[in-house]
Parts: sequence; C-alpha cells; structure tokens
Amino acid sequence: MNSVAEFVYRTAATRNRTQIVLSIVGAIFWYGVVATMVIISPLLDRLLGLQLIIPVVVRLPIVIVLLMVGAPMVVWTILRFFRAKGTPIPFNPPPVFVTDGLYARIRNPMHLGWTIVLVGLGIMRQSLSLLAILTPLFLLVHILYLKLVEEKELEKKFGQVYLDYKKRVPIWLPKLNPKS
Repeated sequence: MNSVAEFVYRTAATRNRTQIVLSIVGAIFWYGVVATMVIISPLLDRLLGLQLIIPVVVRLPIVIVLLMVGAPMVVWTILRFFRAKGTPIPFNPPPVFVTDGLYARIRNPMHLGWTIVLVGLGIMRQSLSLLAILTPLFLLVHILYLKLVEEKELEKKFGQVYLDYKKRVPIWLPKLNPKS
C-alpha cells in the first residue's frame, strides 16, 4: 500500500479532530475544483481561442438529459453515504461497505455522475475547454486517485469482500444487469 493510501486509511479509521478537519478541507477542495472548472472555462475558451456553437434547440434537450441523469447520481451517492453514517469524502467514509443501488452496477457512480454533469454544463455554457480539456483532466485525476489510493485503501479495509466486488462490478461504465 502506498503512503497516500495508508494515510487515508489511517485517517478514516480513527474518529478524531484531524478527520473532521480533513473532511471539511476535502469537501471544500472537491466542490471548489468543480466550481472553478465551470467558472474559468469561458475565460480559458477566450484565452485559447476555442469556440463551440451549438444551436439552442439542439443544446437545450441534450443539457436537460445530461443534467437529469448526472445530478441525481451525484445526489443519490451523497445521500447514500450519509445514510450509511459517513460521507463521500475519503477521510470520513461510511463504516460499512456500500454495494446497493447504483453501487451494484458501477463502483464509482459519483464520479460518473460528476462527469455527466460537467459535460452537460460544458454544452450548456458552450465551453469547448470544459468539454475537451477540463473534464478529461478531471477524469484522469479521478482514475489515478481511484487506482493509486482509493482501491488500495478499500482493499485494506474490506479485504476479500472488496476484491470480489471489484471482480463483479465495473469501475466506470455501469453494468446494466447487476446479477450477471
């Protein structure tokens, strides 16, 4: 286990002030990064000379569908973690392994939900930088974090149960039939 994954594991396993502070900082950082990406994308578009022109009659239905799919995924995962007496912030996870609902079909529904929301916002704002630069960067950072930190931490915490779950449930693209 690498040192970052070990730190996350140790912090998540203890209930103390450090965990609370890191959870708050983590939430502010996470939502701050997402908000910053959306806010700076028009500036980045202008700076790089990028332009995306999609007629409103095409753009609006696409945006509505993407936001109606992505936003509920994000909200559901947050509420599910709260119901399990934790948060989606790695320093304060639920004490139990959550594998129901969306987690029966995909290991990271919150990340997929945020990606769908960002694509929707990129189309809504007609921001090519949000669609073609910032969202792929967001994905890359999350995939690296998932592979290098989160999966190692979950393997240590839940052992064979998590390893079996990894074999059954895909990391990124949802499994439409969770029983197969």
